[in-house]
Amino acid sequence: MKEPTRPIPQPTVDTDGSLVAHTVATPTAFKVRARVTIGSRKVIPVIFVPGIMGSNLRARRDMVARKDDVLKPGEAAWRPPNGAVDGYKEARKWSRRGPSHRQRILDGSLLEVDPAGELEFAPYALDRRELRERGWGEVYADSYGALLVDLQRHLDKTFQITPHGNREIRHFWRRVMQCQPAQWGVRSVDRVTESELEKYAAFQYPVYAFGYNWLESCSVSARRLRQRIDEIKKFWIERKHECRTVILVTHSMGGLVARACARSSHPGDGSAPDIAGIVHAVMPALGAPVAYRRIASGTEGGNFTNGLSDNLRAGKFAEVAGDTSAETTPVMAVSAGILQLLPNHLYPKPWLSIKTVRVVNRREQVRDHLSLPDGNPYDFYRDMKSWYRMIDPTLADPAGRYTASRGGAEALIVKSIDEAERFHTEVLTTSDGKGGPLRPYYHPNSYAFYGADRTFKAYGQIRWVAREESTGSTALTAGNIRSGRLVLSAENGAREVEIETNLRLRFALWPQDSHGDETVPVQSASAPAQYMRQIFAPEGFRHQESFQHESMLLLTRHLIVKIVQEVQ
Repeated sequence: MKEPTRPIPQPTVDTDGSLVAHTVATPTAFKVRARVTIGSRKVIPVIFVPGIMGSNLRARRDMVARKDDVLKPGEAAWRPPNGAVDGYKEARKWSRRGPSHRQRILDGSLLEVDPAGELEFAPYALDRRELRERGWGEVYADSYGALLVDLQRHLDKTFQITPHGNREIRHFWRRVMQCQPAQWGVRSVDRVTESELEKYAAFQYPVYAFGYNWLESCSVSARRLRQRIDEIKKFWIERKHECRTVILVTHSMGGLVARACARSSHPGDGSAPDIAGIVHAVMPALGAPVAYRRIASGTEGGNFTNGLSDNLRAGKFAEVAGDTSAETTPVMAVSAGILQLLPNHLYPKPWLSIKTVRVVNRREQVRDHLSLPDGNPYDFYRDMKSWYRMIDPTLADPAGRYTASRGGAEALIVKSIDEAERFHTEVLTTSDGKGGPLRPYYHPNSYAFYGADRTFKAYGQIRWVAREESTGSTALTAGNIRSGRLVLSAENGAREVEIETNLRLRFALWPQDSHGDETVPVQSASAPAQYMRQIFAPEGFRHQESFQHESMLLLTRHLIVKIVQEVQ
């Protein structure tokens, strides 16, 4: 009869390479032995890279405080709420913070990653010290805890011995092997085989998280990710383990950071030899028009297809992120990282349209007048004068922090947009080495999945729409629409525009129009298909909840096994 055992936390690795496990003393009458899982001496760390707002931030500990600072050195600046109660409290707190207060808290130049975030979601994965060292406290527990725990519990346990002495695949891997392609949004899938699991099982997979300052340029975050990869490899090598490669699992903006890191790891061909592969989840590969919307008009409070409770949650998020342009502009307009989420030069144009609606023969008729951008999209972002501009520079510095610098806030905005353009057109591009045109860079062993839900609409386009008076005598043209003068910006984001001396129109934004995940539209998320080993288009989850969906956890494990097959 098989002897009963009880699992204890995984062992830690001492500086000399020995493994140390801890348990508690028990009476001699207690005959259940402690069971510890010993990992392979060949290690492939799995590093999770979160999306925007998914890393905890604090005031830099070396910050020299100014008179108007609201944070002390080392004080938490951004902690995403965990659970409904925390979400309500956080929304209430941020709703009381005006534009000036927000600017002084979320100043990217004064912040650093805060490693002291929530760990209660993983009480049995590893001891708390080990979790801190692996960066789990750096990221948003409510969104990413399920993924980290799932990977930590399952990646290192592939086969087991039955009471009869036979080897069998553990049940949680059989579920991966048996998952139906439709659950992953594809017609067919190259299923994981037992022989692939045999190769996979030859390695150990410690799970790490990498938080970053999402207000800074993704180029800066990519360099820090490279440093973290080197530190992790060094840790294992010094402890007498073989550690040649890592696997990156990313969410949203984290995909851009990971791509930039891999691209810079081997500037010649972007092969990034010590990155075995990357799993991209809901990446805004070409950017997302919602970034324009949130700077220009504030954060949307919901979706017309949502139920009441979902829209209440969305409304609370809008209170935190800022539901007016006066609240979002001081943070977003000067943040290179956030501006790198705008539709880039490859996003299908035009993606912003200006329309009017009038009644003809008792039916509403929609007329298109102007389609933008009609040139370089970054010049469109740098335009701060037209009525349909994204950025109103007068809203960018309510705290008066840039008044003494040359060019003031407007110069800093232009500098940040320039960095976004450089990042998109230089950092995330590569050539074929044969003199051909530049193309987007993706690691050669990449996989991706994204939300393609018909219910969770996202902004594929931005549509400014005004209602015409049926008795109006002024002819509307592309010319007079383009040259219209902004008269008033309402708090709800609407804009009153003087087209001619005798004609004013009130333009408002139409709601989301594209399939997606409420944040990234399919035309952006699906764009890397030709550069991926495989891309998946499932339904059923929102952007921030993609790693809380059980099928996506199974898919992530499936993809990690596939990536390992390329490891020599």
